[in-house]
Amino acid sequence: MRDPRLVRLAENLAGYSIEVQPGDNVLIEMSGSEHELLKCLIEQVAARDGRPFVETSERSVLRSQLIHASREQIELWAELDLQRMKRMQGYIAIRSGGNVNELADVPPEKMQWYDQLYRKPVHLEQRVKHTKWVVLRYPNDSMAQLAGKSTEAFEDFYFDVCNLDYAKMDAAMDPLRDLMAATDQVRIVAPGTDLSFSIQGIGAKKCSGHRNIPDGEVFTAPVRDSVEGRITYNTPSVYGGFTYEEVSFTFSQGKIVEATCNDSKRINELLSSDEGARYIGEFSLGFNPYILHPMKDTLFDEKIAGSLHFTPGQAYEETDNGNRSSVHWDLVQIQRPEYGGGEVYFDGVLIRKDGRFVTPELEGLNPEHLK
Repeated sequence: MRDPRLVRLAENLAGYSIEVQPGDNVLIEMSGSEHELLKCLIEQVAARDGRPFVETSERSVLRSQLIHASREQIELWAELDLQRMKRMQGYIAIRSGGNVNELADVPPEKMQWYDQLYRKPVHLEQRVKHTKWVVLRYPNDSMAQLAGKSTEAFEDFYFDVCNLDYAKMDAAMDPLRDLMAATDQVRIVAPGTDLSFSIQGIGAKKCSGHRNIPDGEVFTAPVRDSVEGRITYNTPSVYGGFTYEEVSFTFSQGKIVEATCNDSKRINELLSSDEGARYIGEFSLGFNPYILHPMKDTLFDEKIAGSLHFTPGQAYEETDNGNRSSVHWDLVQIQRPEYGGGEVYFDGVLIRKDGRFVTPELEGLNPEHLK
């Protein structure tokens, strides 16, 4: 007998997240072995008269493929998959796997080829901009271990997070979206952080289960050249299979002019992938009430209650500041008291302190109102 929480998740993904319509072509990509969820998704897409297409893969297979790939092969791979993606109206990705560091020993040059020649045209340019898409993780033993939970406890946590009432959250986001859209100057203060920038004229976008599961953020982007000061992130982050820790950036006229972490040489090579990698493409406030601690999984960590992320690389079309890059790296700072606290100011007014919204119109985004 199927877990009813799994059926509900598939219904939400097909019916709410990407709103499958009759005749929609929907690509379902599965990295892992969650075949029961995959079958549920096929059924839910078909029940709405959509046409499901399936691709399965493993991170360990991707590692082997990249290690042995030539530049020309990656270019052809991108060309073929781009043509397929152009035929899709919807996209659901279920990402899993036992080792978050599976790609750690892929040569950096080949990871750059993969980012620039494959991920950028197929996903950042075509899928993100031209399909209804949603990306989610699926619970496994590795994720439970990273979260410091038993497998059973993590599954309960996972379904609480992923089957949240996102429609309710969506309505509660409106005041923050409107305030962001009307704001000019932002200041962020926290341990190792004093950062200022403008978001004037950029706009803001709600994330309430239509693009990521789990979800729970409102994002914008800084005016590209306006960022000044320093930010220190207090959560580890996996990028290209390597775990970066204690990342700190110093900005001048929008550009990262100094970057340090547990491997400063590696991070500076990554930020030198292209010109846009040293500029910021996204600023977001996270507030999913069930996600409290980092687990080295971006889809979860960027939604942590009382967090923000400040993202080097590609800007989203909805809040476009003109920055273009093959990189889009959501690095997270948690501002709740147990992580050192912090403050966010919009046009000189304190809107969030130590992870809690403090103005009346935004209090609906505090955890007790979203559960």
